[in-house]
Amino acid sequence: MDSIINFLLIAGVIQGFAFNLITMFVKKKCDRVIVFLNLTVLFISLNNLQRWLIDNGYSSDLFVLKQLLIPWYLLIFPMFYAFTTHFLRVQDKVNDFLKMSLIIFTAEIVIRLCLISYVYYEIPDRDTSVIYNYTKIEDVFNLIYSIFLFVNASLIIFRRHHLIAYILSYDDLNWIKWFIRLGVVVIGFWAVAVFIKTLTGNEDAYMFLRLSSSILLYWMGYQGIYKYNVLRDRIVLRSSIDANDVLITSSEIIDSQNEADDFFNKKHDRDFERIKDHIIQNKLYLDPLLSMETLASDLGMSKSYFSKLINSYSDYNFSDYINSLRVAQAKKFLANDEFSEYTIVAIGLECGFNSKSTFYSAFKKFTSKTPTAYRAEY
Repeated sequence: MDSIINFLLIAGVIQGFAFNLITMFVKKKCDRVIVFLNLTVLFISLNNLQRWLIDNGYSSDLFVLKQLLIPWYLLIFPMFYAFTTHFLRVQDKVNDFLKMSLIIFTAEIVIRLCLISYVYYEIPDRDTSVIYNYTKIEDVFNLIYSIFLFVNASLIIFRRHHLIAYILSYDDLNWIKWFIRLGVVVIGFWAVAVFIKTLTGNEDAYMFLRLSSSILLYWMGYQGIYKYNVLRDRIVLRSSIDANDVLITSSEIIDSQNEADDFFNKKHDRDFERIKDHIIQNKLYLDPLLSMETLASDLGMSKSYFSKLINSYSDYNFSDYINSLRVAQAKKFLANDEFSEYTIVAIGLECGFNSKSTFYSAFKKFTSKTPTAYRAEY
């Protein structure tokens, strides 16, 4: 069992380093959010690598290096907290614990080096019990400090909605809420491990903690990169939409009507044009929560009459008609070189679709192509 856990641990370390290399040196648009996310993953990897080397007998025989356990894990939650506040764009509205964390980290290394020097030169037979006792105190302190940061990050997500209202218009944050819920379980494992080590000196309880936390936080890394790229693209796309730079117009939408149908007359023509202009000029099709009832009420029409106009003049039901406008808007983004670097998912969401799957399904329905294939043509 230990060999399996050891293998998974070192495999996770390699994955973490690979993640850092890819996101920092291969991917474009690497800013502070990505840096803090990468540092979170990096410190997990360094902490687990240090533990793996010790457990497998690869530590140095030099007394100083053998006793110098660098508390990489202390920096995991400060980096996660920094990632959270920068992702939510509230870093200027909340406390910044990064400098404090770096000071604590540096102080712990200095204290450990002083203790190592004291034991090496002053203690008979170089008894390391004083270093061991200090390590237990350090573990408890770091656990409490990490819980403090984790709670602060959680409160921003779950309680301080007034701070994150801007981001909530782009991302429901469910992915990070689930991460925090699972993080509570991992911190519980950590507290149990510290308690067992303090009482018995047995570090075996940490093995499962390191494995579970690694899986959770590496997952967080990949999710964070993906979600942040989509979020950042959506913010820029929305600014283009607000500026009316790349928007569909009423004249671009061709109506389809059967001239032999007795329903068509000048009054109905005007009413449908009024509907179409109202939806397009006010960008209502970009709202994923748009409803026929609301539109009919806004225009002073009965729901049945409104529905009849849509069905007759567009050959679509209301849902398909709105989706056809959203697809038309997405096509303008996808065909524009200026937006060639933006994720297709971000484009679909900003065009009014509520998920990647509904966007791809509607796009294929109205164009017989996937968004990826359509973009490739341009």
